[in-house]
Amino acid sequence: MKLNHAKRINEQDHKAIAIWATDCAERVLQYFEKKYPKDNRPRNAIEAGRAWARDEITVGAARTGSISAHAAARTTNNAAARAAARSAGQAVATAHMVGHAAHAAEYAIKAVMYATNSSETEKAVKNERNWQFRHLPKHLRLIVYPIQLSK
Repeated sequence: MKLNHAKRINEQDHKAIAIWATDCAERVLQYFEKKYPKDNRPRNAIEAGRAWARDEITVGAARTGSISAHAAARTTNNAAARAAARSAGQAVATAHMVGHAAHAAEYAIKAVMYATNSSETEKAVKNERNWQFRHLPKHLRLIVYPIQLSK
């Protein structure tokens, strides 16, 4: 049996998921900003995601922020910085489609994984996942992390 992932959500929940996604991205933004302190495209994308949630910008403007953050990701060879910029790009893209929120969270996990000393990676990733899960409202968890049930 498949769960219906395409269920429409209300505007308030969509905005809550977008805020959560931007929070996930902001937690790892340091990995990009330490390497590229003058490149504000990922930070601007996160701010655009929040502005969209406050009805201050359109989905189109948010999408522009996403494109810019992904462009920033393409400019770096540093894996943690790239994942952090991609997290920001996916977070703001949540304005367009809720499914981008899970990608923002996963890229945040990748940023932590790449930035952490190998002996601490497992613990750091677990801590980040726990933070993400605890900060996502319970009623939205299946929307962000849909499951499939097999027959």
